[in-house]
Amino acid sequence: MTKNLYSPLRIYKIFHLLLTFYLLIKRRESFLFIKNIKANKITSYINYLGPSFIKMAQVLATRSDFFPPNYLNELKKIHDNLPPMSQNELEKVYEDKGFINFNQTPIASASIGQVHEAFLKDGSKVAIKIRRYNIDKIVKTDIKIISFLNKIFKPLFSHYTKNSIEAVISEFASTIIKETSMRIELSNLKKFSKIYCDSNIIFPKYYEDISNDNMLVMSFEEGFRFDDRKNIKKFKIDIKKAINDLVLFYVEQMLIKGYFHADPHPGNVFINKNSQIILLDFGMVKSVSNETRLNIISLLRAANEQNYEEYITACKNLGISAYETPTTMLAEFVEQIFDIFSNDSLSKTTMQNLAFEVMANTAKFPFKLPTEAIYILRASAIIEGLGTSYLENFNGIKDILPILVKNIPRAVGAKETLVDTIFDELQELPQNLHYIKTSFHKISSGQIETNISKSQLEYFKKAIDEKVAELIFGLILILTSFFILLVDKDLKFIATAFFIAGVLRLIYKR
Repeated sequence: MTKNLYSPLRIYKIFHLLLTFYLLIKRRESFLFIKNIKANKITSYINYLGPSFIKMAQVLATRSDFFPPNYLNELKKIHDNLPPMSQNELEKVYEDKGFINFNQTPIASASIGQVHEAFLKDGSKVAIKIRRYNIDKIVKTDIKIISFLNKIFKPLFSHYTKNSIEAVISEFASTIIKETSMRIELSNLKKFSKIYCDSNIIFPKYYEDISNDNMLVMSFEEGFRFDDRKNIKKFKIDIKKAINDLVLFYVEQMLIKGYFHADPHPGNVFINKNSQIILLDFGMVKSVSNETRLNIISLLRAANEQNYEEYITACKNLGISAYETPTTMLAEFVEQIFDIFSNDSLSKTTMQNLAFEVMANTAKFPFKLPTEAIYILRASAIIEGLGTSYLENFNGIKDILPILVKNIPRAVGAKETLVDTIFDELQELPQNLHYIKTSFHKISSGQIETNISKSQLEYFKKAIDEKVAELIFGLILILTSFFILLVDKDLKFIATAFFIAGVLRLIYKR
């Protein structure tokens, strides 16, 4: 199969798909004689190109700042389901670890691997996730092709759009390579189980001794998919409570602990007969830096309180909007965001259309998303989709605010009880007194430093470069006027014109 990855037809289809993505971002319909792939055909293109592009499409399906609604709707239809491996391929990656009754027909088959059920010698039922044959080589080859074509397309885009696209591709490449290793998924599951051991969410137990880079062996968790309405009705599941539990858990993951399961589609979120949520597949687990987490909290709190200044500041701190973006230009965008938070009567369709409209407005100013935010948005969009599929007026953004407000002390690192807080403060008192003493010393000696963000640095560098260029150009014009006089004094008129132009350039800088 790897031989066919570089076939001319496949390379052209990759080129055409990526060109379509880039042109859609630029709001253009064609480049030279090549037209965009039509929205209703893009799914077949992606399925033809295979696992890497299915994963990429799932990430891009949340980027309403990149694509128009008709393309987003098609991208959202792409599911990570592929035919099972052949018997010959399965035998090359499967290792018999003494399993009893290994079922060779998979119960689930996706782009990276497939899941089989089996029993251990002690009678325990297990789920074995087996990596597809040669999937690591296929993914690495696709990333090489994507990276090469990206270099060709880069000059078509502005600085900030280019940064955002590169962030998507870079993060996608890093993520999918990790997903092809069952050892990395095992490590994710171990860490996840430790951090959230006290939650009411069920995770599979792992069998580290009989797992390897091709196979991950886990306990078999009985349940049914979150979107299985038939069983939800049959077992009288309280779906409103289940959705609340899921939202609460994702607030805990993304905004409090900063470590979250980034792929909560219905095939990875199950419910058992006792109405407990089961989370599966830990190939895509992401960390959120403390700084990003706190800025997101500020963003949500500002939206909830309708605080324009705090919201804009948080946007700039997150890198969503460039430092030099005029505040007046952001006002209309922020106003529409606040509407989402304040309007309880929005229907599902209206809310989605409003979200598209808000994101379309981002084209008016330099806009980019940090890599962490891409997966937060994706997970949030999936969770909201699960909620709106059952509750007509479910508003994923608005419904998390009461939970977030209640948990802000924990999110910013506060302790559970007053005694814990006092104890911690007493422990840190000597260090804090040292900081105060050092700060006063720096103030008295004029050594206070100021920290500025990367976007501020880029803005200042750009502004300085422009001013220096103008200064140099003005001086060149003045020096040219003197040079003309030295060469030929009869050219006083031309020399005077150059001199005046140079002086005006120096005086009337932009």
